[in-house]
Amino acid sequence: MPQPNLENLPTIALTMGDPAGIGPEIVLQAAADPALASLARWIVVGDAAVLEMAQRITGLTLRAELRDPRALAGIEEFSFGRLDARCGVAAVEYVRIATEMCLTGEAEAMVTAPLNKEAVALSGRPFSGHTEYIAQLCEATESRMLLCSQRLSTIHVTTHVPLRAACQTSTHRILRTIELGSDAMKLLGIDRPRIAVCGLNPHAGEHGLFGDEEQRIIVPAIASARAKGIPCSGPHAPDTVFLQAVRGAFDLVVAMYHDQGHIPMKLIDFEETVNISLGIPIIRTSVDHGTAFDIAGKNRADPRSMKQAMRVAAKMAATRARTGPRP
Repeated sequence: MPQPNLENLPTIALTMGDPAGIGPEIVLQAAADPALASLARWIVVGDAAVLEMAQRITGLTLRAELRDPRALAGIEEFSFGRLDARCGVAAVEYVRIATEMCLTGEAEAMVTAPLNKEAVALSGRPFSGHTEYIAQLCEATESRMLLCSQRLSTIHVTTHVPLRAACQTSTHRILRTIELGSDAMKLLGIDRPRIAVCGLNPHAGEHGLFGDEEQRIIVPAIASARAKGIPCSGPHAPDTVFLQAVRGAFDLVVAMYHDQGHIPMKLIDFEETVNISLGIPIIRTSVDHGTAFDIAGKNRADPRSMKQAMRVAAKMAATRARTGPRP
């Protein structure tokens, strides 16, 4: 098979994730796919010593460039499948390096393998998630999470906050979420995405019987989005709108809080759902699963979500190269 001309391809950083999780294995598996090799110049950010262990387990050779920051301390005591604060520190460092590559223009996008929030917390560092940390590095104040699959796409008004806080969201935050979702769908190839906005309460409040947040907060956001030319509707009952979207009525659903959007996404297409960070000046995609310590180091990891995250990053980078960055 002829080798791709790397000069004409976007450069994309690929973080290894928590060294003790399945990240090293799925990175090797995905990078070995010839179809993905032709989409970008891939640079893996991770410790070579861990990848060498994963290579022995999978029988694969890394088919990508490697940037080894030697971020994992005490490699002689390392083992797969074990919660370790040192691995949490290393995983965050991989993300920091990949983000800097994007901010400096060395890379056009980044793709992240899973890290473990508990491992990061054990290191004494406050950490709520990839999206929030990358937004902090980019000095972005309004980041959002978009979950995308072939059958359904969902953007979240709030994510890693208590449910009580999610119920106190604002019209401005909902409107900004709609705007970011619309822009992202355009980068994914849908010029005029049809957007459905969920209600917060059961049956979208049932005309005020189950709460007034819909009329007070959500309806004004939808009206403002329409005034800006964004085709959106709602508030829709959350228990039916996702089914309507899967059947083709909508291109994107705006969920009010984490579980409202995550549950249908993971139920419908867990293996190939991609996490996309919005509201930041760089392109970042990720798998939508965890570190799976129970199967790490056993050559049982499924790379489908990682492969799809890489495809989406390459597609978004190519679209942005043609159209230019959005404000």
